[in-house]
Amino acid sequence: MRNVENNNFRVLYITCPNIQEAEKIARILVNNKVAACVNIVPNIKSIYYWQEKVEESNEVLLIIKTIEENLEKLEEIVKNYHSYTVPEIISWSIKSGNVEYLQWMIDTTSVHS
Repeated sequence: MRNVENNNFRVLYITCPNIQEAEKIARILVNNKVAACVNIVPNIKSIYYWQEKVEESNEVLLIIKTIEENLEKLEEIVKNYHSYTVPEIISWSIKSGNVEYLQWMIDTTSVHS
């Protein structure tokens, strides 16, 4: 069992154009053990600048919990299955949390040695 103190926990935000794509990406990430959990938040409105104009879209938000060593593989998977030319993939460090939950994240997403 790996130690909670020696890991860098991450939460990521990724937007998707619809619920079907969001669910597909979420399942692939969890099935490939690069994400411990993915929350799917439907019906968000995004206003953004794209190709010289302001755009407005209804989107679905993925909130992904993982460990830092999975970020590269996670990004690769998202880019392979995402329909956007430039998918939003934003990551934050988790500074603290329920130790049992953090240990579960390690157990769920790590290759055990």
